[in-house]
Amino acid sequence: MAGNPERRIALLEAAVEVLATDGARGLTFRTVDGRAKVPVGTTSNYFASRDELLMQVGAHVYLRFAPDPEELRQATTGPADLGQLTAIMRRVVARLLDRGTVYLALLELRLEATRRPALREMLTRRVREDLEFNVSSHAASGLPGDRETVILLYLALAGLVIEQLTLPGVLADDGSVDDLVARVVRAVAG
Repeated sequence: MAGNPERRIALLEAAVEVLATDGARGLTFRTVDGRAKVPVGTTSNYFASRDELLMQVGAHVYLRFAPDPEELRQATTGPADLGQLTAIMRRVVARLLDRGTVYLALLELRLEATRRPALREMLTRRVREDLEFNVSSHAASGLPGDRETVILLYLALAGLVIEQLTLPGVLADDGSVDDLVARVVRAVAG
């Protein structure tokens, strides 16, 4: 397979865009080539099969979700109280919404994983690793709550992000995203 790392990343970025806008059924080598503005056949030079492309995109989306160093610094400074936990969760939700295209691509990958065991195994392992990292980081931080708190926040806030990206009008009369995050944190950890 071709070895230009910058081109590979450009193809993965294009694949994320295709997944978010056209869904998994729209993800073809030719579509990725067009979105990346590269000659037809380029994607097939970098990925041996559609399955390999899906697996590589699945790994790539997690790089796109990584917080920047400043967000990590902010998460570890200040009092370890409910206010700090709320601020952290607001930043996490804002980051996910700001990278909405990536989140939508991940949703498409999750749906595709119901039909592709290798993709399901890889995504399950990755999400489980992230969740365990968040649980251990939370415990080390001294923030309110325990493992159950982290799991419930993960479930509730993932639902909020999905709602905002797909049907933002559903909760439009119930407060801003920041207000909703604060209510979830208070209900789970307060």
